[in-house]
Amino acid sequence: MLKEAMQYLSELSNKKVIEINGRSFATGDLTSINEPVVNSVVVQSLSGLVDYLKSNFDAHGQTLIHVVDPQTVRVLSKTNSDMNRQKWIEAKAFVPSFNFNNFYDSEAFNIKLQSTFVKNEDRDIVLKVVGNLREENVKTIGDDGISQSVSAKVGIATVADVRVPNPVLLAPYRTFTEVEQPESNFVLRMRDGGQCALFEADGGAWQLEAMSNVANFLQAELQDLIDNDEIYIIS
Repeated sequence: MLKEAMQYLSELSNKKVIEINGRSFATGDLTSINEPVVNSVVVQSLSGLVDYLKSNFDAHGQTLIHVVDPQTVRVLSKTNSDMNRQKWIEAKAFVPSFNFNNFYDSEAFNIKLQSTFVKNEDRDIVLKVVGNLREENVKTIGDDGISQSVSAKVGIATVADVRVPNPVLLAPYRTFTEVEQPESNFVLRMRDGGQCALFEADGGAWQLEAMSNVANFLQAELQDLIDNDEIYIIS
């Protein structure tokens, strides 16, 4: 009996996969050899991504464009036999930094508003208020919890209480520069020392608008390929 059992175990040890009670078991570690995938190209503009697709440089066949978020777009292949995809190219938007929910001194805030926000009516109003702050009087800020008033210059030598506008509709650079930057509401707050901050107040709805803008841009630029069922866009 023992001899038969030893012989059975010996036979099992020579097998990589065995069947026991109708189930398959591996007798050792098995490593799958997968189809190779490419190292994706990374660009920082939608134009670069469009040029690549139009060139058909890699002869990639049917592809899927996935607008992942307002700053990321990926071009993917169909799944292969290992259920993996080639990621042919990825576009990553270069977005200037602005720390929302953090206070800046008035000079830095002024510069950031001019350099990282699209010019519109509310931006110019905020710039006017911030640029004319009388810092020595900022401690007289009035605040009812919703709106604020500050001492600011309203003429050549005149100082008066100026109401801080709230909410303000602004368009920071938050997605690819080739598309329209979505406007959204922000709460503008000021505190002692003339410090200013912007707090997002749209619940993140701007992201959906930005992604839609990116998808619409790509569809317009690649319409011929879309019509030929070579490219599909999702966001």
